[in-house]
Amino acid sequence: MGSSANGTGLPPFTLTGLPGLEASQHWMFLLLGVLYTVSIVGNSLILFIVKEEQSLHQPMYYFLSLLSVNDLGVSLSTLPSVLATFCFHIEQIAFDACMTQMFFIHFFSFMESGILLAMSFDRYIAICNPLRYSTILTDTRVVQMSLFIGTRSFCVVFPLPFLLMRLPFCKANILSHAYCLHPDLIRLPCGDITINNVFGLCIVISTFALDSTLIFFSYILILRSVLAIASQEERLKTLNTCVSHICAVLIFYVPMVGVSMVHRYGRYAPPYVFTLMSLVYLFVPPMLNPVIYSIKTKEIRRRLIKLFSVNKP
Repeated sequence: MGSSANGTGLPPFTLTGLPGLEASQHWMFLLLGVLYTVSIVGNSLILFIVKEEQSLHQPMYYFLSLLSVNDLGVSLSTLPSVLATFCFHIEQIAFDACMTQMFFIHFFSFMESGILLAMSFDRYIAICNPLRYSTILTDTRVVQMSLFIGTRSFCVVFPLPFLLMRLPFCKANILSHAYCLHPDLIRLPCGDITINNVFGLCIVISTFALDSTLIFFSYILILRSVLAIASQEERLKTLNTCVSHICAVLIFYVPMVGVSMVHRYGRYAPPYVFTLMSLVYLFVPPMLNPVIYSIKTKEIRRRLIKLFSVNKP
């Protein structure tokens, strides 16, 4: 890759499949194909069922619909370059295309964090203040919260491509993944990246760190409220309404922490470790969220059974 100045001759990037495991790439594509299919079909079914099932027209399921739309966005953001790399062996991506993909991947990641926080607020109100649930979480309030989550995500991600564009790229611009992520891209410029690092740290603290802290705090309050219930059966029944959300939080935040730890401390790890960790972070939550909610939500499960048995004699 030749050197490049800012402005016009912005360089393309080289995408990486599975470094060190090139012989397994066709199997990897089959696995990713299954993950994409489950994610896209599963989240589309959730949206269809919530729309059609009148009993699901309540805040908790509106947020679940938003989570499904977001998970579809994550899957569709990575699909073009993953398909190009693993299926057609096209490994170059233009600078603008890379910046656009990076924007959408991080936009949907920040959105997911905000949606999970909104869902924890929903569970907190439902358990700690059930009599005021319908007056606090009105349809208007749900729309306002959703717009705020989207606006916040847009505002924190929007500067990232422009902060990268101002930097000179003069190395071999080889990425660690089959898609463009900011922590990966920020290693490539040969200019001063202090502003990028400071801004990146600020947006992580104001989104992921803040959201996860508030989710944790909401569950402390929920647990305190649940422990005040006299009947053990009622306690378990109340906690059971949170299981799906707790699973969604864990499958989002645990891989994300793993990815950041590997990027920060795994410099001696084999290259494919970076790739596999980021695949888990980007592919597992969109696939598992609809599965978890389908298993744990009686109304969704019932509608799914009805949907798939409609063509049976």
